[in-house]
Amino acid sequence: MKKVSQQGQAENSHSYTIGRQAFAKISAVEGIRLTQELRKDFQAFEQNGLSHKERRQVITQKYTR
Repeated sequence: MKKVSQQGQAENSHSYTIGRQAFAKISAVEGIRLTQELRKDFQAFEQNGLSHKERRQVITQKYTR
Protein backbone atom coordinates (compact mmCIF):
# COMPACT_ATOMS: atom_id res chain seq x y z
CA MET A 1 0.00 0.00 0.00
CA LYS A 2 1.27 3.50 -0.84
CA LYS A 3 1.91 5.95 1.94
CA VAL A 4 -0.51 8.86 1.84
CA SER A 5 0.66 12.31 2.88
CA GLN A 6 -1.43 14.60 5.04
CA GLN A 7 -2.64 16.35 1.90
CA GLY A 8 -4.28 13.12 0.76
CA GLN A 9 -1.96 12.50 -2.21
CA ALA A 10 -0.07 9.25 -2.54
CA GLU A 11 3.66 9.98 -2.25
CA ASN A 12 4.47 8.26 -5.54
CA SER A 13 1.75 9.99 -7.55
CA HIS A 14 2.44 13.15 -9.48
CA SER A 15 -0.19 15.81 -9.84
CA TYR A 16 -0.14 19.41 -10.83
CA THR A 17 -2.84 22.03 -10.47
CA ILE A 18 -2.81 24.95 -12.85
CA GLY A 19 -4.36 28.33 -12.15
CA ARG A 20 -7.38 29.84 -13.82
CA GLN A 21 -5.36 32.04 -16.18
CA ALA A 22 -3.16 29.18 -17.36
CA PHE A 23 -6.23 27.01 -17.87
CA ALA A 24 -7.87 29.79 -19.90
CA LYS A 25 -4.82 30.01 -22.17
CA ILE A 26 -4.73 26.26 -22.73
CA SER A 27 -8.49 26.18 -23.37
CA ALA A 28 -8.22 29.05 -25.86
CA VAL A 29 -5.85 26.96 -27.96
CA GLU A 30 -8.58 24.30 -28.05
CA GLY A 31 -11.20 26.89 -28.96
CA ILE A 32 -12.92 26.73 -25.57
CA ARG A 33 -13.84 29.98 -23.86
CA LEU A 34 -15.69 30.70 -20.63
CA THR A 35 -18.95 32.52 -20.92
CA GLN A 36 -19.41 35.76 -19.00
CA GLU A 37 -21.99 34.00 -16.85
CA LEU A 38 -19.55 31.26 -15.85
CA ARG A 39 -16.86 33.86 -15.07
CA LYS A 40 -19.35 35.54 -12.73
CA ASP A 41 -20.12 32.16 -11.14
CA PHE A 42 -16.42 31.60 -10.45
CA GLN A 43 -16.11 35.07 -8.91
CA ALA A 44 -19.08 34.31 -6.65
CA PHE A 45 -17.47 31.01 -5.62
CA GLU A 46 -14.32 32.89 -4.61
CA GLN A 47 -16.26 35.56 -2.70
CA ASN A 48 -18.38 32.99 -0.87
CA GLY A 49 -15.43 30.71 -0.09
CA LEU A 50 -17.04 27.61 -1.56
CA SER A 51 -15.13 24.35 -1.33
CA HIS A 52 -14.28 22.38 -4.47
CA LYS A 53 -17.09 19.97 -3.69
CA GLU A 54 -19.62 22.80 -3.26
CA ARG A 55 -18.46 24.41 -6.53
CA ARG A 56 -18.97 21.15 -8.42
CA GLN A 57 -22.44 20.76 -6.93
CA VAL A 58 -23.49 24.28 -7.95
CA ILE A 59 -22.14 23.84 -11.49
CA THR A 60 -23.77 20.42 -11.85
CA GLN A 61 -27.16 21.68 -10.65
CA LYS A 62 -27.03 24.78 -12.81
CA TYR A 63 -25.76 23.34 -16.09
CA THR A 64 -27.18 19.79 -16.25
CA ARG A 65 -30.66 18.90 -17.33
